[in-house]
Amino acid sequence: MDWIPFLMDLLKVLGGVVVGAIIGFFIARNYTKKYMKKNPPINEQMIKAMMQQMGRTPSQKQVNQMMKTMTKYMD
Repeated sequence: MDWIPFLMDLLKVLGGVVVGAIIGFFIARNYTKKYMKKNPPINEQMIKAMMQQMGRTPSQKQVNQMMKTMTKYMD
């Protein structure tokens, strides 16, 4: 058995798998960022409900501040 062609083929396959995994990671990350920007996991009503459950009556200014903070960490 000739080992050199076998090792070259094995390196090509492993290299393809690594490159595919890297490309797949970046595609999935891009898709997830776009999805989260289009469909945020939290909205103003959820923030108001959360603050009311904690015993606070939130003002619109506080809600806007929380939304701004949330969107800052989303990007």
